[in-house]
Amino acid sequence: MFHLGWFLGTGFGVYGWNTPWAGNVAQDVGNPGLFADMAAALERAGFDYMMLEDSSVLPDIYEGSFRHSLKVATVRFDPLPLVPHLTRRTRHIGIIATAATTFYPPFLAARLYQSLDHLTGGRVGLNLVTASPHAAAQNYGLEQHVEHDLRYEMADEWTRTVTALWESWEPDAVVLDESTGVFADHTKVHALHQQGRWHSSRGPLNTIPGPQRRPVLCQAGGSPAGRDLAAAHADTIVSAVVGVEAMREFREDISRRLVAHGRRPEDAKVLFLVDPVLGDTDRAAQDRAERKTAAMAASLENALAGLSYVSGIDFSRFDPDEPFPDVASRTNGHQSTVADYQKAGAGKTLREVALTRRVAESIPLVGSPDTVADQMAEAMDHAGGDGFLIASPVTRRGISEVADGLAPVLRRRGLIRDGYEHATFRENLLAF
Repeated sequence: MFHLGWFLGTGFGVYGWNTPWAGNVAQDVGNPGLFADMAAALERAGFDYMMLEDSSVLPDIYEGSFRHSLKVATVRFDPLPLVPHLTRRTRHIGIIATAATTFYPPFLAARLYQSLDHLTGGRVGLNLVTASPHAAAQNYGLEQHVEHDLRYEMADEWTRTVTALWESWEPDAVVLDESTGVFADHTKVHALHQQGRWHSSRGPLNTIPGPQRRPVLCQAGGSPAGRDLAAAHADTIVSAVVGVEAMREFREDISRRLVAHGRRPEDAKVLFLVDPVLGDTDRAAQDRAERKTAAMAASLENALAGLSYVSGIDFSRFDPDEPFPDVASRTNGHQSTVADYQKAGAGKTLREVALTRRVAESIPLVGSPDTVADQMAEAMDHAGGDGFLIASPVTRRGISEVADGLAPVLRRRGLIRDGYEHATFRENLLAF
């Protein structure tokens, strides 16, 4: 069996803007209804979690302007208030919300996520990101963002501090002894007095431990520094490497890193990003995939704006019909993603790479539900990973196609769970 999750690539944002099957866009903006319906459908399908991406910046790298970002609605609400709305409609599925370790003080994050663990009955997760745009850092008072590898060192110390705060109450500290009038045993609640290079906290938390004690941790860094942070702390790891051989290498590399950190390979579940194109028949799905590719080719601007965001380099300055520029050595952004683009760009023009390569797709999945199920099983058997993270645009039609079309086929084949055995997100995630 493998695990399933859904990656909401613009977090709690504006979904379906100006696309077919978007529904009532005006009604959905800032409204939790679409996402609550989605959570219920994915739980019915046996998904382990939804992961809500986030960013603290309105991008203006492309052309040095907000024009494109506002044209295509690259806006986000804070995902954290959405979490209880989603768990109110569901009983089992986990909800992972993103927080930037560079900008959240450890005590604030530890207390916030511990509170959410109570509010959700033990079903919240924290996606660790370091953020990359300089503009995001400037929103929090920094002149420039921290250098790539250094911010991962900072994130490691941040995570250790947050974890220590979660552990500042011993498991049996809450006694609720009505006969003596004692709520908690003060000898089992401990101050940290932690003084790190970047992060310090006195502790303890003034919030009692949640059902999970430590919310599920997720990490998606693909660079060596990101992989090492994931291996040290994460319960689930997201990868967008391209091709089954790269998937296998990633899983093997993460396993080695987990062992080096004193953990077991099965302690972290690796899910690979995919964007399945489904149809009633293989031919119908191929037709949809071709239309999707044609739509991408019609929007070079969108592709260049996306490249600008992940790299931190303005791609509007490059001639699209010249060779793909050497940018990997100059980026302080998403290094593994930019490196993948650089590799794919060897011997090709910028236009060719921008219009044919999608960021969130480890392998192409195209066909009827039965065909796509075959493709997923074959890839997982070869790669040795733990599952897939759907990264498709969110529309009610798309959700239904996966939850009510693909998932039942996977379940009949015994490839995904047919129920939830445990009460908390972590227990279900690590059940197999």
